[in-house]
Amino acid sequence: MVPASLLVPEVEVVWARVRERLERVGPDRRGRLSMDGVAKPALRILGDLVGRPVGATIDLGLVEAGLQRVGVADDLVTAMERLGFPVSPDRELGRAQRRAADEARAALRLAASNWDVDWAPAWADEVIRAGLARALSSDDAVWLVATVERVLAAISAMEGLPGLVSRVDLAAQVLGDSHALDEGTRVGSAVVRALRISGAVSLSSAVWEAAGVHTDLVSGPALVWNLPAGLVDAACPLGKVVAGARAMGAPVHLSQMMLRQWEPWEGGSGADVCDVLVTENPRIVEAAAQRLVPFCVMTTNGNPSGAVRLLLRRLQRAGVRAHYHGDFDAAGLAICARMERLACVPWRMRTKDYLSAVTAAAEEGVVLPVDPDSARFTPWDPSLQMAFNASRLVVHEERLIDSLLGGGGVSLGR
Repeated sequence: MVPASLLVPEVEVVWARVRERLERVGPDRRGRLSMDGVAKPALRILGDLVGRPVGATIDLGLVEAGLQRVGVADDLVTAMERLGFPVSPDRELGRAQRRAADEARAALRLAASNWDVDWAPAWADEVIRAGLARALSSDDAVWLVATVERVLAAISAMEGLPGLVSRVDLAAQVLGDSHALDEGTRVGSAVVRALRISGAVSLSSAVWEAAGVHTDLVSGPALVWNLPAGLVDAACPLGKVVAGARAMGAPVHLSQMMLRQWEPWEGGSGADVCDVLVTENPRIVEAAAQRLVPFCVMTTNGNPSGAVRLLLRRLQRAGVRAHYHGDFDAAGLAICARMERLACVPWRMRTKDYLSAVTAAAEEGVVLPVDPDSARFTPWDPSLQMAFNASRLVVHEERLIDSLLGGGGVSLGR
């Protein structure tokens, strides 16, 4: 039974403070609690409980002993529950999780410090900042370091071998799981960071390829219409594929596996080399084939895949000028900036083009969607960012097919 004197409102104020203290510092901590603002009747009741007058503070150890003596409970936490002020385990759980996280981070840094490479501490810090050590135990953190080290050792052992090794095969052979190094996995992300720090390569796929490992040679192919015939030897297998697709009036999907066999590019002449239009959406390539436009059109289908980047490099090396057009929305403008960094010239992607498209939609009575996101910096035309963010009206590329394809021909230079 709980004595009635311990349940009066004046004393309940103290129990609320005790609960807050135990939740904040931990249920096993005692120490002294401030009595500032506690009414005198409550101080007298507490004095009777602990067996001495209570001043500015009270010893929680004495409070616990007093509660044991009057039969409330054998410990302070249980007593708080019986007094109507149960101590929540959430904060203690949070403290335990933070302690475990600190221990895991320390274990990861210690394990990385045993590597015989000067960049290991920086790698460990980056792994921690990226959240890759989150929810790991100390043993798991040590395992992560050891696993990344094994993968790097396997990659190093492959140096000098002809061609690239499949990332899937590498994962299966070294880690026993063909998907252990996939994009987005903890181990895969940690390995990419190690390769990036040691090799100073930015894109994840480029990091793998720089290390002699390919990620996938058949997914994400480049969709192309009317690839310049002068750049392909008609007698080679790829030349036959391209020529057959052109004869059918259909676009062709070119995978990395196909494109890697298409080098060097020989036999092309300056007269045969033309500009290429790179678009964000596959529908533009489909429409180009339907209209039999005389120039080359390819699509990134969103962010450019490895096959798209590889084809662009092949085309640019052969002297082809690549022009890029995409959606007028926050994501599309970000992709355009990315394509500009890949040496594609933004085409009809300026402020005047955006405002003209918005005006045309209004005149047609079309209600354009509003992008919830704002555009980031548009380096090829800084005023475009401001113009878009003023309304965030979205103009999808498909609305502009006629102006992009010109009804059968277009000068990409204007």
